[in-house]
Amino acid sequence: MTLFLRFEAITTQLALRLAIVFLLIAVGLALYQVTTRFVFGHPSTWSEVITRSAMIWCVFLAVAPAFREGAMIAVEIVQKILPPRLGFALYLVSMSLSVVFFCILFWQGWAMTERVMSQKLAALEISIAWVYAALPVGSVFILLAILGCMLRAVQKGAVAFSADLQ
Repeated sequence: MTLFLRFEAITTQLALRLAIVFLLIAVGLALYQVTTRFVFGHPSTWSEVITRSAMIWCVFLAVAPAFREGAMIAVEIVQKILPPRLGFALYLVSMSLSVVFFCILFWQGWAMTERVMSQKLAALEISIAWVYAALPVGSVFILLAILGCMLRAVQKGAVAFSADLQ
């Protein structure tokens, strides 16, 4: 279990760093696009497409660290109102539903990526599958982060439960 949690911490940190890189690419190219369009009067044909693609990758990669840090929309208010064991069960159910959702997103994202392999991005000669691949790749990072959250919660819950018994 500890080995998985270490692995999850590394992969989530990797997802965060990659999300930052994609965000920097998007910001840099958006600035370039605005400059070429409004300062020089000759808009770039390729930078908008890459900016949009980088933002898609950024979002799907940033969800994993958001889950890990508890920054996703949560049912905390309801959890805190309920008795501790019931609140904990609600947490596990909500995280389990998230696992189901991201498994479906992985599966469908994979299928969509395969379907669009022959299509090219506008203004570029690159397969649009590189953009669609953000769905299954991001889903893997997200699933690892969610499972890590659940394991940490179970460990914390077990410690709290054993402390109550003493």
